[in-house]
Amino acid sequence: MIRRTPQNNLGYPLSSNELSIKAFAIDIDGTLTENGSGMIHLPAVSKMRFLEKIGYRVFFVTGRSSIEAYILSVFLGMTRIAIGENGGVVSKGPSDHTILGNKELCLKGYEVLKQSLSNVDTKPVFPRLSEVVLQRTFDIEEGKKILKERDLELDIVDSKYAFHINELGVNKAKGLNLALKLLNIEPKEVVAIGDSETDIPVFGICGLSIALGHSDYEVKVHANHVVNGKEGVGLCDAIDYVTLNYLR
Repeated sequence: MIRRTPQNNLGYPLSSNELSIKAFAIDIDGTLTENGSGMIHLPAVSKMRFLEKIGYRVFFVTGRSSIEAYILSVFLGMTRIAIGENGGVVSKGPSDHTILGNKELCLKGYEVLKQSLSNVDTKPVFPRLSEVVLQRTFDIEEGKKILKERDLELDIVDSKYAFHINELGVNKAKGLNLALKLLNIEPKEVVAIGDSETDIPVFGICGLSIALGHSDYEVKVHANHVVNGKEGVGLCDAIDYVTLNYLR
């Protein structure tokens, strides 16, 4: 399996002394939870809270609503900032939301797909501010092709929880960059942990990226490290790996 090794400016593998970690950016569905059921893995929560207790920022970067993620951060005792809708919204408080995507354009794309393909329907989710969320019931590649042929500046991504119509250029990395500026943290100081193609943009900018064992091959090859565990067990494995190898 191909894996990207964290490197310094000279092209050599980073040592624990060279990789300065200040934060953890963690996906929710299929990472903290069992994908499909939404059930949170409690041992992983304990490890995340320990990281917060010893001074690290821990927050969610998810395809779910940023409001859901923000509420979860409050109740679980994490850093109170959340990147939701695959980077389309950053929430810093109950009524403090920065919208980075164009929902009206996404709705137009949805109507085009519904007219062009069968089995295209929205997924019942918390209200969205920047995207449209669809059931995983049609050929996503065909959907992408149709949007491109119509010259719509849109993309469809698969979070394994749902299909998401997002404005081109809006992804988890875009939302994360904004959140990190607010926290005064550099991307190279962040550990990203996830399991789906929506996490690949985040893997590309963070100092250390970890994919879980059930991730697709395309996700794994973009990660610095891959753990064997799946879902919440994998998240525990990822935190343990970082703790043993990089935290001082």
